[in-house]
Amino acid sequence: MGIRTAFRRWHRLLAWVLALPMMFWLVSGFVMAARPIAETRADHLLRKPAPMQVASPLVVPRLDGLKFESLTLEPRAAGLRWVAKIAGVSQPRMADPATGAWLPAIGAAEATREVLARYTGTARIARVTRILPEEYHLEVRRSLDGWRVEMDDATHFYVESGSSAIIAHRTRQWRVHDWFWGLHILDLQGRKDPHNPWVVMFSALSILMLVAGVAILFTGKQPDPQPEPVSPPARPRRAPRRTPSAESSGQG
Repeated sequence: MGIRTAFRRWHRLLAWVLALPMMFWLVSGFVMAARPIAETRADHLLRKPAPMQVASPLVVPRLDGLKFESLTLEPRAAGLRWVAKIAGVSQPRMADPATGAWLPAIGAAEATREVLARYTGTARIARVTRILPEEYHLEVRRSLDGWRVEMDDATHFYVESGSSAIIAHRTRQWRVHDWFWGLHILDLQGRKDPHNPWVVMFSALSILMLVAGVAILFTGKQPDPQPEPVSPPARPRRAPRRTPSAESSGQG
């Protein structure tokens, strides 16, 4: 078996193995590239918080004995709020800048108010669902202690209960895009690991298939061996037939 024949067999075998992954990559890439990413993210559905004025001196919350990572003043639907990220605590906490008092986690009514204060669409609220921190939520890629505000057009807003911040919003188009993203990276369950073993393995096999294809081009076509020509067997020659006239003349 020649080297070109070996490369052709490997190239054909790898093509069969990679047929489905290649189709997944091409189809999912086309779907994700067909729509602008800004349209998929739907950032236009949320306006930026309106600027606010400070009417009284700011009172910083008591941080005695707390190791905090940051303390910021952020606008909310109910007014300005201190938002503190404390080391070792998964949830940020809010405080009233007028008194410095720590505020409790928000409820469903406050989450709804936060969304409606910035929502620019025309859909109506269908329901508000509590989200427990023990659960993993695929649309936000992590666990969350907060609320999901669902609109009647299948748009979801995720509001963190500790900081009253809208951390994500997901539309129907975003979910289609996200499913194809999971197909593209061969991770439909978590959809966040583009370095998983399936991607690495099929990528390596694709490189081998490419190398085999290039090798086929550069090895050149080898002529097939031609069989030696076989001469037909010689036919035996017959003795000339003697006629009666020739025999009589010989006798005379």
